[in-house]
Amino acid sequence: MNLNYIIPNEWSIIEEGFDKTQATASESIFSIGNGAMGQRANFEEHYSGKTFQGSYIGGIYYPDKTRVGWWKNGYPEYFAKVLNAPNWIGIDVKINDEQLDLNSCLAQDFYRELNMKDGFLKRSFKTTLKNGNQVAVESVRFLSLDINEIGAIKYSVTPLNFSGEIEFTPYIDAGIKNEDTNYDELFWEVLDIEDRDNDAVILSKTLKTNFYVATGMRFSYELNGQTIKLPHTVIEGEKRIDYTSKKLIAIGETLSLIKFGGYCQSMNHTEDELISCAQNNLSNAATIGFDGLLKKQKEAWAKIWETSDIIIDGDVKAQQAIRFNIFQLNQTYSGEDSRLNIGPKGFTGEKYGGSTYWDTEAYCIPFYMSTKDKEVARNLLLYRYNQLDKAIENAEKLGFNSGAALYPMVTMNGEECHNEWEITFEEIHRNGAMIYAIYNYVNYTGDYNYIPEFGMEVMIAVARFWHQRATYSNAKNQYMILGVTGPNEYENNVNNNFYTNYLAKWCIEYTAENLEKLQNEFKADYDRIIETTKLSDLEIEAWLKVANLMYFPISEKHNIYLQQDGFLDKEIIPVSELSKRDRPINQKWSWDRILRSCYIKQADVLQGMYLFENNFEKETIEKHFDFYEPITVHESSLSPCIHSILAASFDRMPKAYEQYLRTSRLDLDDYNHEVHEGLHITSMAGTWSAIVQGFGGMRNFDGQLSFHPQIPKEWKSYSFKINFRGSTLKVYKNQTECVFTNESEIPVQIIVDGVEKIISKNDLVTI
Repeated sequence: MNLNYIIPNEWSIIEEGFDKTQATASESIFSIGNGAMGQRANFEEHYSGKTFQGSYIGGIYYPDKTRVGWWKNGYPEYFAKVLNAPNWIGIDVKINDEQLDLNSCLAQDFYRELNMKDGFLKRSFKTTLKNGNQVAVESVRFLSLDINEIGAIKYSVTPLNFSGEIEFTPYIDAGIKNEDTNYDELFWEVLDIEDRDNDAVILSKTLKTNFYVATGMRFSYELNGQTIKLPHTVIEGEKRIDYTSKKLIAIGETLSLIKFGGYCQSMNHTEDELISCAQNNLSNAATIGFDGLLKKQKEAWAKIWETSDIIIDGDVKAQQAIRFNIFQLNQTYSGEDSRLNIGPKGFTGEKYGGSTYWDTEAYCIPFYMSTKDKEVARNLLLYRYNQLDKAIENAEKLGFNSGAALYPMVTMNGEECHNEWEITFEEIHRNGAMIYAIYNYVNYTGDYNYIPEFGMEVMIAVARFWHQRATYSNAKNQYMILGVTGPNEYENNVNNNFYTNYLAKWCIEYTAENLEKLQNEFKADYDRIIETTKLSDLEIEAWLKVANLMYFPISEKHNIYLQQDGFLDKEIIPVSELSKRDRPINQKWSWDRILRSCYIKQADVLQGMYLFENNFEKETIEKHFDFYEPITVHESSLSPCIHSILAASFDRMPKAYEQYLRTSRLDLDDYNHEVHEGLHITSMAGTWSAIVQGFGGMRNFDGQLSFHPQIPKEWKSYSFKINFRGSTLKVYKNQTECVFTNESEIPVQIIVDGVEKIISKNDLVTI
């Protein structure tokens, strides 16, 4: 497979020429979404080759029974599946009774473009069918940001060497299943099919979870750009409805099908209004028209890019990559609904099943609170607050008590639904990410009210978990956290993972510190919380004893914190000495061999030093970087961005740039040979941080915004904007200077390379 077939372009992802071996990879890369729904870039017309059909609706899932050969107490009963939803994009096409299928005829001048500036997917090609008929085909498709329950398609066919009959059959197919189902189950039950003159709606519900979804479509025709009416025949099956129309057209004429479709679902509407809701949406879309909706789409994306764009001059591949990452993040999550979150694959595939991992709290929060209104990030925090009761239930299943909470590794509704024991039971550091996200949000936005209103109850429940999870060692007179998996998932069931222990200590201390603040400054909230949680001073003292006596494994020889007890018992061989035939090791080695090796999947000790950089000397972090980075294989999408940021903080720009390209083009260049499964959405937020926090050096400790701007030698300049406490600050850096522009009415105080600057409203400072 050619892994570098994407054409460099500043504003578009472009594929020229059709290679069947890249079909599923392109379906991932060219995916589209609008925050409420999304779909892989499957062809509208029939394709008999290898394909991964996927359309997804935010919040809709199925509890697929966990497939294991054994069972343990506390083991999740199901693995959540982001459901492949009924397919409304389908359009079967026949040319003089021969089906159009790019698997059986040669595509010429094939061109596919994901226009990121305006938010649409375009595809065009010419082909000669077996009957000798040659046609030109063009399709344009988008999911509306303006009406987020609607998508639109304009599909056009032009005969090039004949006059003859073109047949279009737009359809809805609700007889679909997931690519990754454990038992080949069908997850949808069709309840009703409504057929009107030129639109149809299929009402379905999910088995077990009982989500109701009305999938609709409406269609019309144009000949050479002018609206025409065509008669149609209807074929209604048990789970599908087809409308077939035929038209004789002359050589060089263009017949276009305009198709609107989408979903209304029971999270947002009552069951009895779903069909009428879908019909009304389709009517509204038809009234606005395809061109009108596309105009609104361009306007909506222009508004998004105004605050979130990063401009790089002098490096087209780097520019394309960062915009691709920002584009996909905005397609996945809009921030309007606190019931939704950001899945690792977003709307681009089914791997990882559930909606939410700790990626959101550790990686995504900075992007959304810096490029959008603070309410967007607040909704991500509320998602976890609203699931606190479930987190307490999850902890109770594992033997914890008294209101201790363990947030799930994977969830759709707050219940744990991950099906790997070493992750489900052991990767408990995710609990600390919940509290770090609260700290990060409050510290950046200044919205301290979130803690007394919502955050403190989460913090108390997590502190209780850490207190109960720690084990006192008589031999060392310290507290241990045993049997865990850290961020480096290439080590399972280890003792005293540095990152986990450090987070536990910090969570307890941060919770106690804020309880004292609430007692002094938010007395009414404090009293309410104490009454609700039944928290006592004796319990807090017990927590702090654990924090004060927390054990950290140390190597005196290397003068570093060890990733876990006994890490140096492994043979330390740098990645540079690994044969390329062994990479990636997660696809070439047995799991046993990986676990016994020294190789690190992603930042682990360095993850802690990134999050708590202000608690360590720069020289200390650099020493740990020099030890751990050479044995890191970066086989997690979450790895390169952290290493890029840290390398930049030491002024190691070649390494920072190398890791930036790896994180930003992870999917575009398919570094880990898995893009066909879907994109790595949550790591894309880390890519944004690699520029803003890495090259821009932005930090926000103790509520003070600071910068240490640098630039790779490969770039002429770069610029980005951030929203900070009501101000919009633009940062521009070239090879000789840095310019900070305040684009708002509120003065901004910043520190640049240790020097304090105050930028007046609508003013700029050049350094």
